[in-house]
Amino acid sequence: MADTGQEKKSDFRYATGDARVPWAAIGEHVWHEDLMGLVRLLVKPGGDEQAFQGAMTGVEEALQELCACGRPAAKLSLGDTVKALEEEVAAFLGCKYACFVTNATAGFQIAHQFADLGPGDEVILPAITFIATGIYPPLVGAKVIFADIDPRTVNMDPEDVARKVTDRTKVIMPVHIGGYPVDMDPIMEIAAERDITVIEDAAHAFGGRYKGRMTGTIGHFGSFSFHEVKNITAFGEGGIVCTDTQFGEYFNQARFCGVDMSRQIENWLYDVVALPTKTGGLQVPGNHSSTEIQAACLLGQLKRLEEIIRVRRERAEYLAERFESVPGLVPAPLNTDEIESTFHLYLLQVEPEVLGGDIREFKQRLTDKGVTNIPHFAPLYHFTLYKQLGYDTAAIAQSCPNAEDAFWHRFTHLPLYPLADEQVELMADLVIEAAEEMRAGR
Repeated sequence: MADTGQEKKSDFRYATGDARVPWAAIGEHVWHEDLMGLVRLLVKPGGDEQAFQGAMTGVEEALQELCACGRPAAKLSLGDTVKALEEEVAAFLGCKYACFVTNATAGFQIAHQFADLGPGDEVILPAITFIATGIYPPLVGAKVIFADIDPRTVNMDPEDVARKVTDRTKVIMPVHIGGYPVDMDPIMEIAAERDITVIEDAAHAFGGRYKGRMTGTIGHFGSFSFHEVKNITAFGEGGIVCTDTQFGEYFNQARFCGVDMSRQIENWLYDVVALPTKTGGLQVPGNHSSTEIQAACLLGQLKRLEEIIRVRRERAEYLAERFESVPGLVPAPLNTDEIESTFHLYLLQVEPEVLGGDIREFKQRLTDKGVTNIPHFAPLYHFTLYKQLGYDTAAIAQSCPNAEDAFWHRFTHLPLYPLADEQVELMADLVIEAAEEMRAGR
C-alpha cells in the first residue's frame, strides 16, 4: 500500500511479540533437521562420495551447534525479507511499486483485475508465447486475440496488433521472448489512443532495457518470472509484478485475499476489501502469497544478475560471430544502442531454401548430435484448450502467417548458460556441421 505515515503492519496477524503468553506466527519452527533436508535437496553428490558424505556430516554438526546457540525465525511468509526484496527490485527497475508473488502468472492476474477484465472483453497477445500469458482471460469470459509475430525477433508485431484492435480490446500483452525486448513504442501509442491497458509479460526479461527503460516498466504493468529455468530464481518459483500506476497502492491486498491491516472492523484484527479497478468497478482479490525463504534466495541471486547477463551476452555474441557467415543460418539479434536483451534464450533461425530442409529436420540433426534445442513456443492456438473453448484455430492460423512459418520451418532456441566455454564452442561447431550436412544433402 501507499505510505500513509501510519505504522506499517504485517500482512498476517500472528507473531504478537513479547507477551507472557505469546502467539507465534509459525506453528512448528523450521530447525536443524529441516535445514539439513534443504541442504540435501539443493546439494547433490558430485564425485567423491566419501568426501561428500563426510562434508554433509560436518554441515549437520555445524547446524546443530548453530541452532543450539540461536533461535528460529519468527516469520516465514510475507515478512521483512519479502519487503526488502520488493524495495530492492523497485529501485533496480526504477518503478514505484513492486510486489513479490507466487509466479508471473499471478502477476498477470493481478494486472488483469486492475484493468477490470471481464466477459466480452478482448486481450491481444502474441501467437507464440507460453500458455501462462493467455490463461487468465478465458477464466473470466474474456476472449484472446492472437497477434502475429515479427519474423526477426519472434516477438509481437505492433502492426498486426494495430490491425486486430477493436472497441472490445481492454488489454494488450507484449511478451519479450527470450529476453529480447518487444518494440514497445508503437504498442504504447495504440494503447494511449484507445485507453487500453498494457501488461508486459516480462517473464524472460528481468534486467533488459528498451530505449533506456527497464523491460516490464514500460507498460502499465509488468510481471517477471523467477521459475527455476529463468536467469535467476527464487528457489524454483516466484514472480514480481510492478507498476507506476496508483493501483500499486493495493498490491498487498491483491496478493493476500484483500486483507487490509491498516484498518480494522469492529471486534476484529483487520478489514477485507475489494480491489478498485481502472473503470471504477471492483474485483475480488486472490491469494498469491510469497515466502521469506524465496525472497532470501532471490535477494542473493540479484547480486549476480549483472554478471549472469554479461556471460550470456558474450556467448550470444560468440555464437552470432560463428553463424553469421554460414549460409542458411540466421543468428539471433544482438544488443543495439536502444535494445539490451537478457539473453535468456538464443534465437537461431534457418533459411530452408538455402539448407534444403526446414527447422524440423535441422532440430533432429542437432538432437542426434547431442545439442539440446527447444523452439519456445508453439503457437497457442495449436493447443487443444483453445479448440475446446470454441476458437476457430484454422482461421487464427491464417491470420498469423509469420508465426506459422517460423514455428514449422524456421526457428529454435539454443541454451546459453550455465555451460562451460568448451560446450558453447562445441555447440557452435555442431550447429555449423548440421547446416553444412543439410546443404550438401548428406
